[in-house]
Amino acid sequence: RIKALLQQLPPQDCDERYCPSLAEEERKQLRAFSARRRREALGQGQECPVPGPCHGCPCKECGRRLNKGDPGISASRLGDHFWHPSCFSCHFCRQPLVDLIYFQQDGRIYCGRHHAELFRPRCASCDQLIFMEECIEAEGRRWHPEHFCCLECEAPLRGQRYVMRSGRPCCRGCFESLFAEPCQACGDPIGVDSEEATHQGLHWHARAPCFCCSLCRKPLRGQPLTARHGRLFCSESCSLGLDAASSASDSSDSAFVSAPSPDS
Repeated sequence: RIKALLQQLPPQDCDERYCPSLAEEERKQLRAFSARRRREALGQGQECPVPGPCHGCPCKECGRRLNKGDPGISASRLGDHFWHPSCFSCHFCRQPLVDLIYFQQDGRIYCGRHHAELFRPRCASCDQLIFMEECIEAEGRRWHPEHFCCLECEAPLRGQRYVMRSGRPCCRGCFESLFAEPCQACGDPIGVDSEEATHQGLHWHARAPCFCCSLCRKPLRGQPLTARHGRLFCSESCSLGLDAASSASDSSDSAFVSAPSPDS
């Protein structure tokens, strides 16, 4: 329950004590933002039996009827409506809000986290709301400018090329030294600017000298191929020519070639 509360109502969204790095102007904006939300949108759903006069009324969320005596949820900020307990949830994340604080906006119910994000962007690194005049937007998320840095070496990436790794940006150098897959042919890392061919979980540079038949060296990009013992061949005859004693090949398929890793 504590974990759910911290997720649904982040303390840093309403208390400047949890945001020690804020400048004074940002603190003022946070205080004003939090006060306005409490005054205009905050409430708490009340669980109670549906009263007789509301017998047969529809659930505000799903539309199914509620009968007298059924467990229902009322929300004072949203008028004389009732919800099934399971329907009283955040419009965005669908997490239940029974007996928890909710926020309302345009007739919809939100948890504190997603209500705040209707008005302010949230930093993908520190999870605080951004009150600065500028932020960095990448991969559909936003960061404080000083927080958009490499996940390994913490080098600033503003205006630099990067690769996303596990949802976080990584500089080109760290990616190629720590995460880039080695080519099965030449052994070199498959870098950010290189196209990659994959087959059965193995990786090659998509260029002709690497991704080619192990016997006749015919390029295999976009061509049917046969794999035997981790080696690639353009045809069954080439695979048998290299190892006549071997049985039928492990597989026959077309190679998949991926584009270079996304960067900015």
